[in-house]
Amino acid sequence: MKIFDSHTHINSTEFDNDRDDVIKRARALDVISMLVIGYDEPSTVQLCKLLEKYPDIYGAVGCHPEDSALYDPTLKQQMEDVLTREKMVAVGEIGLDYHCEVDHDLQKEVFKKQIMLAQALELPISVHNRDAFEDCYDILKEMNVGKFGGIMHSFNGDWSWAQKFLDLGMELSYSGVVTFNNAKEVQDAARRTPIEHILVETDAPYLTPMPYRGQQNEPGMTRYTLEFIAAQRKMSAVQLASATYQNTKRVLQINE
Repeated sequence: MKIFDSHTHINSTEFDNDRDDVIKRARALDVISMLVIGYDEPSTVQLCKLLEKYPDIYGAVGCHPEDSALYDPTLKQQMEDVLTREKMVAVGEIGLDYHCEVDHDLQKEVFKKQIMLAQALELPISVHNRDAFEDCYDILKEMNVGKFGGIMHSFNGDWSWAQKFLDLGMELSYSGVVTFNNAKEVQDAARRTPIEHILVETDAPYLTPMPYRGQQNEPGMTRYTLEFIAAQRKMSAVQLASATYQNTKRVLQINE
């Protein structure tokens, strides 16, 4: 069985003391490949080191909506320089977060600019959407994201929203949130998402799946989320692992 963690932050400082061991533990749980997200200069430097060291680690870089005020021509150029390197396969995470206290109009402007950057580089996007479903959907529709596609990272909406984003040409990635007892609508969406459009992730070190909630998340725990969804869908974990692995490679344009 091979599992692809479609969104993780093992380049963050939380893993500075045991990063290589975290990757070994992931492999022991069949989590072979990872998309690691760079979100600032230190995390991007660490990401580039991981890309050189591990053949099955791929990268994405983006300006998180919380940092929208930092996005300027200089940052854009820095991002573009990094994104043209080998094994950089997506722009992200980008999007909207109305839980944070950053001006909504600024967030929307920066979101659109980064989608334009992704389109210029012919790359898919990894989208962060928190408490902003309508505006996020409207922007993705307006920007015609279906051409290069992308991932709704840690999708936490109901089936109605799932259908809308699927119709735009986006893939849905489910994190440990789907295992939470109060996530009935997300579980319903995970059961109904077409097998060819479902991905799995950790968002490590955040969103640890049950029954390990409260501990620091790490990529190996993608397996527990995958097994939970497989049980919900009444299919084998091996089948779901194969599908999500191939789906992730397809959207990220990975041909190896």
